[in-house]
Amino acid sequence: MAVTLKISDDLVELAKLHAAVEQRSVPKQIEYWARLGKAVEDNPELPLQFIKDTLLAAEEAKAGFLTPYQFEA
Repeated sequence: MAVTLKISDDLVELAKLHAAVEQRSVPKQIEYWARLGKAVEDNPELPLQFIKDTLLAAEEAKAGFLTPYQFEA
């Protein structure tokens, strides 16, 4: 469901810079920041990089970039 929001011009300009680096659209960049912020609030005891890596791993799993781990005895 798409929703129209009023967002400050400063936030949009900042999102444009980060979106260009990450090759995302501005709305997708802001959505990423929102998901990341929610994950940080939900898990205050975890380091930011761990949360970012976990979100990346979840997206990689959805895209099928998984390889089975082989346990050695």
